[in-house]
Amino acid sequence: MQVINFLVNQVLSVPAYLVGLITAVGLIAMGKKSGQVVGGALKATLGFLILGAGAGVVVASLTPLGELILKATGAQGVVPTNEAIVSIAAAQFGAQVAWVMIGGFLVSLIIARFTPLKYVFLTGHHMFFMATMLTVVLSVAQPPAALLVACGSVMLGTIMVVLPAFSQPFTRRVTGHDKLAMGHFGTLGYIAAGAIGAATGERSKSTEDVAVPESLRFLRDSMVATALSMVLFYVVFCSWAWAKVGSTVAFPILKATDGGDFLMKGLAQGLQFGIGVSIILYGVRTILAELVPAFEGISRKVVPGAVPALDCPIVYPFAPNAVLVGFVSSFAGGLVSFALLAWVFGPAWGLALILPGMVPHFFTGGTAGVFGNATGGRRGAVLGAFVNGVLISFLPAFLLGVLGTLGFANTTFGDADFGWYGIVIGNVVRLGPIAGTAGLLVVAALLLAAGCWFQLRYVATGWDPGARHVAWIEEQKKAAKQARQAAKEAAAATATTATATEPAPGKGA
Repeated sequence: MQVINFLVNQVLSVPAYLVGLITAVGLIAMGKKSGQVVGGALKATLGFLILGAGAGVVVASLTPLGELILKATGAQGVVPTNEAIVSIAAAQFGAQVAWVMIGGFLVSLIIARFTPLKYVFLTGHHMFFMATMLTVVLSVAQPPAALLVACGSVMLGTIMVVLPAFSQPFTRRVTGHDKLAMGHFGTLGYIAAGAIGAATGERSKSTEDVAVPESLRFLRDSMVATALSMVLFYVVFCSWAWAKVGSTVAFPILKATDGGDFLMKGLAQGLQFGIGVSIILYGVRTILAELVPAFEGISRKVVPGAVPALDCPIVYPFAPNAVLVGFVSSFAGGLVSFALLAWVFGPAWGLALILPGMVPHFFTGGTAGVFGNATGGRRGAVLGAFVNGVLISFLPAFLLGVLGTLGFANTTFGDADFGWYGIVIGNVVRLGPIAGTAGLLVVAALLLAAGCWFQLRYVATGWDPGARHVAWIEEQKKAAKQARQAAKEAAAATATTATATEPAPGKGA
């Protein structure tokens, strides 16, 4: 019993060690050599520890920002950052999250193996983020640990195969084939952008016909975008708080001695946030570099013919201009939502103030821009990404109500699917242990049935949501080709007429 207790409490309960062991198992199953197994497992473990170190930097910079926003607006300021909220939750729920992640992946493989939903979700960090969100939401009802892991695994595995199916017609419109699927939990925003593009942008040209200024391309660097966004927010809210409550209240928040010191310390805190997120992202990449190959190797043997569901940047090369258009439009939607939350919905409904962070708006907004452009050109990219910005502003505000104590952490999950899925599950588990568990099984069954129906009805039959837009583009190309041909023929006729009217040699004046 002493040995068992040691393994459970000191090894399996520590997420870094547990993920390292799972990575080792996966690499062994792939037939890797002993050195590769040891190295891969150790790198995955170190990645988890690096993630925790970055979390400390992020939390240290978020805390004073939340205080400044509270002083300036009287509302709670929340920065939706998946990495930050996951790192905070890992300290309390780390072991359960690890088991839910592993169980959810196995459930998704079983569903993919025995249903028409042949999608294998390989975006490891979003798998981890969703496992964390589900664990936190389910823990509010205080179920037994085994029940929490079982319910979380079923809900995670279900959503990992259903969402790629719902987005596949739009993904196929972007990529032109069915070899890839979208494996990112911003899918609601991408589907909304694609649907809005199809409804509004039938006669709109593609964003790729627009030249993007080179001076704006620096925003593609996530570290630069993160640091810049937080610096701007700190400067704005430092100035706002200073003007509203005065130096005696505002300066102590950043331990500043005068106005210049106050503003510069705010700038430094914004840069620190960028550094912390970069550390976290490096830790996540280190984990995934070992986890994804191990999971992918296992999945290929378990689910022959499966379609890999990958991270959202896989669509960026298909419409680079749409990425930037989508980012700007999504951020604009976040700013509008920010104003509505601050002056309308926050005071009326008690919702938290959601700050439009550049990182979620860049990645999800850029992807929404690509989807909207594929079905509705420039208009689809602009309007679709704007709606995505609204979704990832309001959904996190409602999600805070079901996160329990983590609803006061000054950060939350930033992408659309965490919002709607967490809200649904959070309200279902409030029914009680028995009714809540039954309700979760019903939700999973309904999602699975809807996903299978959509796969057979729309994906397998080749339904194209952007067919009208594509037909209009082809008409424009055909008309332009005919115009060029007519101009060419007219020029040739003019040249022939001019030649015919020229005087013969030796004649004329």
